[in-house]
Amino acid sequence: MNLERRKMLGSTLGVAVAGLLGGTSIAHAAPEDVAARIKELAGEAEVKSGAITLNSPEIAENGNSVPISVSVESPMTDDDYVESVVILAEGNPLPSVATFNFSPASGEAVASTRMRLAKTQNVVAIAKMSNGAVFSDTREVKVTIGGCGG
Repeated sequence: MNLERRKMLGSTLGVAVAGLLGGTSIAHAAPEDVAARIKELAGEAEVKSGAITLNSPEIAENGNSVPISVSVESPMTDDDYVESVVILAEGNPLPSVATFNFSPASGEAVASTRMRLAKTQNVVAIAKMSNGAVFSDTREVKVTIGGCGG
């Protein structure tokens, strides 16, 4: 009976040590994953800068709740409007964070949300227009850990 207890304690200790040493690490998206997602969204269209503005804090003191907003310059008419805006993060387990869909009835293409960032990383906003044009804006968000940088 005592031998069984020792085996169980030893196994539990081994699992705990493996967890502390990174045996249960979470995979994160890589810049290549974000680039592949952008290619998927853009198709054959050239991704241009301009028209879209991504606003985020340069330094986020709390990575659990990072405010971001995005706006796209567009007349929002039946012939010329923003179809969607996708927010991507390079260091999150899945690169796609949020998708905002618009129509001419939206009046303007503006959206805001909060996202979780575990570490300093690039956040990318991609706007897809009704005429097939694609625009992008990128911001690096530095996530501090306990106010000490990260």
